[in-house]
Amino acid sequence: MMQQYLEPTALLDWNHPRVLSFAREAVGEASEPVEKAVRLYEAVRDGIRYDPYAPFYRPEHYQASEVLRRGRSFCIPKAGLLCAAARSQGIPARIGFATVKNHLATRQLLEYLGSDLFVFHGYTDLFLEGRWVKATPAFNKELCLRHGTDPLVFDGRSDCLFHPYNKSRQKFMEYVAYHGEFADIPVQTIVEAWKAAYGADRVQSWIDAMENAEKSARRVFEQEDVVQ
Repeated sequence: MMQQYLEPTALLDWNHPRVLSFAREAVGEASEPVEKAVRLYEAVRDGIRYDPYAPFYRPEHYQASEVLRRGRSFCIPKAGLLCAAARSQGIPARIGFATVKNHLATRQLLEYLGSDLFVFHGYTDLFLEGRWVKATPAFNKELCLRHGTDPLVFDGRSDCLFHPYNKSRQKFMEYVAYHGEFADIPVQTIVEAWKAAYGADRVQSWIDAMENAEKSARRVFEQEDVVQ
């Protein structure tokens, strides 16, 4: 049963040279699983920029080696990369999903989604010291500071989920529902859930824009207006 959380898949391709190199560099001289997991978490959190406008509709958009090549993505591919990197170091890992209510976002992103719900938000579940521990590597340090919240800190022993409040004691993230953990990223399930939540026409409009837009014309999340 645990073996499925160690094996490479087409998307969690930890046997790809790019992923192996990333993981080895991140863990450095660390030898204990907890320390390795913490270093991998920090490398994914800050090494891959958070981008909610990254492509999402093809399996390759979630492939760990491809996420590393692009250097930016949203929560699910980042969680997948952490999962793949952990498996490469012999740490069982799986992908978990939840729906979260975002109380602190950009005006543009809320308009884009048409909702303050982030459906199928992704996190990584790591098996460390005999138990599963959740880690959320989505938001890089700079983005957290811009939104007035501290970066999440993962210690390898307790769950690392979104802070319920920002530094001003305003609501930040609220977990509404959990959707379970998976040995691989269920791409079609995610896309269908988004169509159900945000509307099939809206999701198709995102896909059409991504297919047609020039790279220079894409949205830049870091430059958008923070809503508080």
